[in-house]
Amino acid sequence: MKIINHKDFWAGVLFLAFGAFFAGEGASYTFGSAARMGPGYFPTILGMLLMLFGLIVAVGGMRAGATPETVERFSWPTLALILGPIVLFGLLLEPLGLILSLLMLVGISSYASHEFSWRGALYNAAFLIGLCLLVFIYALGLQFQLWPSFVGV
Repeated sequence: MKIINHKDFWAGVLFLAFGAFFAGEGASYTFGSAARMGPGYFPTILGMLLMLFGLIVAVGGMRAGATPETVERFSWPTLALILGPIVLFGLLLEPLGLILSLLMLVGISSYASHEFSWRGALYNAAFLIGLCLLVFIYALGLQFQLWPSFVGV
């Protein structure tokens, strides 16, 4: 078999690898049943579904009617602009608070997009901050510091 759509094929292989990892790790915990789920139930089932989805996508990239596509050259700076702000968010959450940390996360990681605009980044940041406040602070009642301690709010 020949790979026709390289993007689909390699995306499927990536899904297969992540699914195998999570299914394997989940299998090391107590599985339980659908009525009484153990800690290994969710990661194992989700990993197996991800493996199935990966198989479907990878085989789809090798079928005769697939649209020919190649994988672009890997960009390390783009990866750094995506993963770096996530690490920075974790480091700055406590000293800067949730709102400023999320603003920095979205602002910096938005540079990774080829279609970057400040307006879009600010809309995304406002939506994410509002969603996090709604879900984590109000709905779940988690105790996150919202602003830096030196602000006094």
